[in-house]
Amino acid sequence: MKIITLNLNGIRAAERKDFFPWLKKQNADFICLQELKAQEADLSTLMNAPYSYEGYFSYAIKKGYSGVGIYTKSKPLKVIKHLGIPEMDDEGRYVEVEYENLIIISVYLPSGSSGEERQVFKYKVLDKIYKVFGDKLNTGKNVIVCGDFNIAHHEIDLKNFKGNKKNSGFLPDEREWLTKLFSKGRWVDVYRLLHPDEEENAYTWWSNRGQAWLKNVGWRLDYQISNYENAIKAKKAYVYKGKRFSDHAPLIVEYK
Repeated sequence: MKIITLNLNGIRAAERKDFFPWLKKQNADFICLQELKAQEADLSTLMNAPYSYEGYFSYAIKKGYSGVGIYTKSKPLKVIKHLGIPEMDDEGRYVEVEYENLIIISVYLPSGSSGEERQVFKYKVLDKIYKVFGDKLNTGKNVIVCGDFNIAHHEIDLKNFKGNKKNSGFLPDEREWLTKLFSKGRWVDVYRLLHPDEEENAYTWWSNRGQAWLKNVGWRLDYQISNYENAIKAKKAYVYKGKRFSDHAPLIVEYK
């Protein structure tokens, strides 16, 4: 099973950068997308259902903002686009497809970088989604959550950790939230399971300022997390940097 997750920074922009021809060649089972920056009416036939895939999406109320999606080749038993959590639902930050023994989730957690108000909003979302994630594990199914978490967990997860200790995305409380998530072995950071010491090849996001991409001054903000029993089936995990479709790079994991 091959799963790709990518923050597109606009699905229409990604299409212009040849995202879909690349996607076709990957032959992935699931593709989790974040930051569509589009509404249903904006999506072309290709964006809705590329090649042999069907797309399932959750859109933000605000036009040109946020939004998540999942492409899958197999029809799910159930699709969840709303959690009853306004902070997630109104901004199109969660979509889930459920199968007999598997749940795949695409999630886009907020950034708090624009100011204190959004940082408070981010913490509110983190508190609420933590319970949602726990409830999914309690179903007894294998669960894979893919997405842009907007948090770098450890110092090896960003190039300039010393200069970002007081910035959103690397604040102590955010990092502690991830530590709590991964405690007791219930949730596993799949990339780190396979690459515990990798630094520069692990980055998935680069600022558009200061030649960050060229200098590889990046952050690891994108994750695939799973229950332990499923995470140990991961045999390969890597970040694709051959072509740029966004300010993020695709995180690809292959499971047995």
